[in-house]
Amino acid sequence: MTPTPGAPPGAPDAACGDDDVPVPCLASAPTWRERGIRLPMPALADEEGPRVDPGLPPVVDAHVHLFPDRVFEAVWRWFDRYGWPIRYKLHTPDVLSFLLSRGVERVVALHYAHKPGMARALNAYMAEVVKAEPRVLGLATVFPGEPGATDILTEAFALGLKGVKLHCHVQCFSPDAPELHALYEACARAGKPLVMHAGREPASPQYPSDPYMLCAAERVERVLADHPSLKLCVPHLGADEFDAYARLLERHDTLWLDTTMTVGGYFPVPLPRQALEVRPERILYGTDFPNIPYAWDRELKALTGLKLPEDALAGVLGGNTLKLYGEDGC
Repeated sequence: MTPTPGAPPGAPDAACGDDDVPVPCLASAPTWRERGIRLPMPALADEEGPRVDPGLPPVVDAHVHLFPDRVFEAVWRWFDRYGWPIRYKLHTPDVLSFLLSRGVERVVALHYAHKPGMARALNAYMAEVVKAEPRVLGLATVFPGEPGATDILTEAFALGLKGVKLHCHVQCFSPDAPELHALYEACARAGKPLVMHAGREPASPQYPSDPYMLCAAERVERVLADHPSLKLCVPHLGADEFDAYARLLERHDTLWLDTTMTVGGYFPVPLPRQALEVRPERILYGTDFPNIPYAWDRELKALTGLKLPEDALAGVLGGNTLKLYGEDGC
């Protein structure tokens, strides 16, 4: 595989495929950069609802962030300066109280290690959260390439954590980088889903590496092809490669997408209906709560306003997430 001249190690090739790994071209729509969409972005002053509409199917938020207090506060400082103003600066107990008291039935709790050596402590923290609140499905994390990475995951799964969260932008890796293969194999062996922020957006120049040099739908397709038993969920419907990820959903039965920050109209792009509708049984409702710049239920209202078929809506709002994590009673 021949990298683009001048690109950093692991950067995408200039073409859609190469001589060693033939990958069909998935690119189509203009990038967000070409559209002129840049971070930071402003907050919205939209009105929030008091609770989940009781007429809806059970709601499970598949994308909630939980960190120890000091890590949360560091994340908020970064977002306030480089991303968007955080509307809900709540620590873990208050995050859970806020959502669960408003009718969200369960949450999938995500975190990620910003540097080597953090993951074990973060995973122990998440395991304690799960022990205290059984309505939380807690995921583990690890820093790709750190010593003992697969051992860290084995220990986390023994603590009862239900999967793994990785973030290409923050942890500065490409999905198809060699050091990831052992982690994918560990997840596949354990039957644990992997949630990986592998889309290019939202991208900030403040990340350690350019997300456009790290991430591409073609790279994710290589992962799916190389690890056919890995259950992979890509957040944000694969933003900004919505059409490409819709095509990946058609091709791969081990891929899921979540809706986080993509259906409420915050980013000035067309609603990615194809990604939502091609295989609705592979779509999960998620929010990024509490790290959002608008009302907690903005995307819930937007999803219910799309008039999806009743069974599809029930799956998206919660059933699909419970199936992915083996919590549906089957």
